[in-house]
Amino acid sequence: MTTTDPTPAGAPAAQAPGAAPVLRRVLAQAGFETRAILRNGEQLLVTVALPVFLLVGLVATDFLELDTAGASRVDFVTPGVLALACIATSFTSQAIATAFDRRNGVLRLMATTPLGRGGLLAGKVLGVLAVQVVQVAIISAVAVALGWRPDPAGVPAAIGCLLLGTAAFTALALLLAGTLRAEGVLAVANLVLVLLVVAGGTLVAPEQLAPWHAHVATFLPSGALAEAMRGALLGTGVPPLSVVVLVAWTAAFGWGAGRLFRWS
Repeated sequence: MTTTDPTPAGAPAAQAPGAAPVLRRVLAQAGFETRAILRNGEQLLVTVALPVFLLVGLVATDFLELDTAGASRVDFVTPGVLALACIATSFTSQAIATAFDRRNGVLRLMATTPLGRGGLLAGKVLGVLAVQVVQVAIISAVAVALGWRPDPAGVPAAIGCLLLGTAAFTALALLLAGTLRAEGVLAVANLVLVLLVVAGGTLVAPEQLAPWHAHVATFLPSGALAEAMRGALLGTGVPPLSVVVLVAWTAAFGWGAGRLFRWS
């Protein structure tokens, strides 16, 4: 019995389609992650609307007494709001989204595709960074309209601090999302965000808190990030202790996520 080759004489043989290059796959996943966050009304409320609301409220009213150390109120408040926006996106939003992806089997499925586990995580991190670019642009525009005048020399240091803060809080998000049930992550992530806003040294500098509270806030990743942002954008210099604290938390959360993260 013989078979007939359907390929016409002289025509090139059909080839199985191959996977796209690694970079293209990661960028495609990053684009998907970015659109997923920006299209989600609840996440936009937390990542964009809440920081802007706090910025306007803290600058336009004096319901929260702040010692600005001679700086204008908007100059003092804006770095902390930028730190808060970083936490909201890289931690709260990412932890919840990843936890529900894990519960629904999306992570397990995506890990078996050519994207792979490393590509999936890289896409999530790049998606977070893309959303943060939008956040920073919006918050900065509102702050400038309110009279914000940051120290230009400190802008590169502030960007570096945001990147370090993103690494720390994304690692924490993956640690929670990979170990707890999705419903538990939803509750814990929102509760932690509220606690960090109220008592984490984010909007109020640690030295303005009670002595015992000040020591705790200084060594929290939220307090360290906010202090680093204030030092950079107010022109007083980034405190070395804040950088050390952020690096230490990044290493600890990253190690924990690497050891404990479950894909299903």
